[in-house]
Amino acid sequence: MIEILNRQRKYPVRTRAFKRLLEGLIARYRLADPDVTLAFVGTTAIRTLNRKFMKKDKPTDVLSFPVGKKGPDGRFFLGDIIVAVPVAERQGREKGHGLERELKLLAVHGFLHLLGYDHFAGIEEEERKVHGLYPR
Repeated sequence: MIEILNRQRKYPVRTRAFKRLLEGLIARYRLADPDVTLAFVGTTAIRTLNRKFMKKDKPTDVLSFPVGKKGPDGRFFLGDIIVAVPVAERQGREKGHGLERELKLLAVHGFLHLLGYDHFAGIEEEERKVHGLYPR
């Protein structure tokens, strides 16, 4: 099951587009119907999570919380992706593309972290492969 949560109100987010994005990623990596949550939040929420879990007292763009285990009901829970929409908006503007494109980039980045990719084990190369599948 894919769950998309929009916990911020300042910027519109087309949640259906992100459900389709995650469905495509799940198919690409041949995952058998995992549970994954993608939450869009504001700056305060991401800063709180970053401080609590990463010991960094500042906002960030995306956090991933991999689980990778079956629950008592037998369902496989991949994990949670948390994206800070205001941070994404600023980054998208600085990079010269829109908010939705930046949100997609961050969602893919977070998803790859759930799969075990990290910044020193090929995440950037894998992102380049995946981003070609999801045009602007």
